[in-house]
Amino acid sequence: MVSVPLPFALLTAASTLTRVQRTLFDDTFAGLHSLDWFDYALLIPYFTVLLILSIYGLHRYFIIREYFKHKGKLNQPPRARFTQLPRVTIQLPLYNERFVVERLIETVTRMEYPKELLEIQVLDDSTDETHPFTERLVNEYRAMGHPIVYIHRTNRHGFKAGALQEGMEKASGEFFAIFDADFIPPADFLMRTIHHFTDPRVGMVQTRWTYLNRHSNLLTEVQAMLLDGHFVLEHGSRYGSGSFFNFNGTAGILRRQMILDAGGWEHDTLTEDSDLSYRAQLKGYRFVYVPEVECPSELPEETHAFQVQQSRWAKGLMQVAIKLLARILKSGVPFRVKAEAFCHLTPNISYPLMIAVTALMLPVMIVRFYIGWTEMLFVDFPLVIASFWSISAFYVIAQRELYPGRWKRAFFFLPALMSAGVALTVINTKAVMEAFLGIQSSFVRTPKFAYGGNKQVEKKKYRSRSGALPYIELALGSYFLFMVAYAIDTLNFLAVPVLMLFVGGYYWAGFSTLWQEYQHRLRWQEARRLEAEAAR
Repeated sequence: MVSVPLPFALLTAASTLTRVQRTLFDDTFAGLHSLDWFDYALLIPYFTVLLILSIYGLHRYFIIREYFKHKGKLNQPPRARFTQLPRVTIQLPLYNERFVVERLIETVTRMEYPKELLEIQVLDDSTDETHPFTERLVNEYRAMGHPIVYIHRTNRHGFKAGALQEGMEKASGEFFAIFDADFIPPADFLMRTIHHFTDPRVGMVQTRWTYLNRHSNLLTEVQAMLLDGHFVLEHGSRYGSGSFFNFNGTAGILRRQMILDAGGWEHDTLTEDSDLSYRAQLKGYRFVYVPEVECPSELPEETHAFQVQQSRWAKGLMQVAIKLLARILKSGVPFRVKAEAFCHLTPNISYPLMIAVTALMLPVMIVRFYIGWTEMLFVDFPLVIASFWSISAFYVIAQRELYPGRWKRAFFFLPALMSAGVALTVINTKAVMEAFLGIQSSFVRTPKFAYGGNKQVEKKKYRSRSGALPYIELALGSYFLFMVAYAIDTLNFLAVPVLMLFVGGYYWAGFSTLWQEYQHRLRWQEARRLEAEAAR
């Protein structure tokens, strides 16, 4: 049998589909087709879904406008300074973080703050060698005079939220600074944030994340751009306009009394930070964003790790929406705050909507072939402006605000950024649907390996298995490649660039995951072989 290259085979199949259409229908000339009930049954839900997606796209323009309107309110100094510094507890929640915990503890013990007013809690839920290693490390630092304690739980009840709550009950601090295992807070972190709490209404101060491995590969470049958009424009606009915004779970400091007044750390969602944030702000506490204080962190360098992290955030945020949105809408806060909270908590609904668009796209393309592509431009063009243009503007402007001298390089990463969004569609759709159905899942950690350290220490057990996900993504990529061939055959060249983003996103996710897992398997087998030889 002769093997046919895939792109040529898809083009041939699309051409055959077009010829079949022309055989089955008499009114083959564009513009002569009369819409019937079946056509409307396809077009109405298709454009309804696109309209909903476009509303979230228009919201990005609103965020940009609010950012520039209130930009001058950012980086304001504290209204006063403590004459007597308060007692602070630094909490370091861990779970199997063998490769970054030493760096974390070393960094935190260099914090510039009076030792008699400082307490460091290492909250370790680890089930591997991280536990004895970290306990020994903490004992060494305590012997050197550092105010550090080690708390190890034999169960993961409540996951991170449970560890933070249990630690708070044993802590002596009036304020809690929290850092995830891959963060490297600056030595002056506390001195640059604590004085904002001289205002008794302030319940939380959030600082901005930066990234140690931003330039490691294309995926980390894209992730950095995505997070920059969040920390520059979203946080900046929400804080500046007085809307609710969230503690990001790390690189921030919280008031003990605020946590207690809000009901404490709760673990019925996967984003305990956003959950607590909204409950606290409904109680009247004010949050402060300090973007000039930067906390370096580590980004996932592998596709599936990135997808798992994003799906956890997507599910958790939707769980918070289901849990608190009715309470927010019934509260006495201004309407604009309610509207912004709704837009903040619900954007991940776009992922199942994208699946719906995917299912409808090919039959709609066939209907549009008979209507005529030019006749549909008056519908398409506004949707493109609301969706794709808003994404481009949002992330390019964020880069310009952060890097005035080299922001134009962001244009080169935009196709990859949009493709990365496509790569999250399947796994985030699953996450959102689980949230709607009330399906609980465990907190899946994102593996970190101390960027810049010894990469040979990576462990296979620290990675979650992708299962059927990459194969589903490759199938969807092939489906969109078929649509590209069909668009070319029907002379709809305007659709090709958009369709290619879907092809690139799904193929990138599927092939890169399978390749990375294959490489890990080879390294694991080689390590086992060397261990066997050494044992002889």
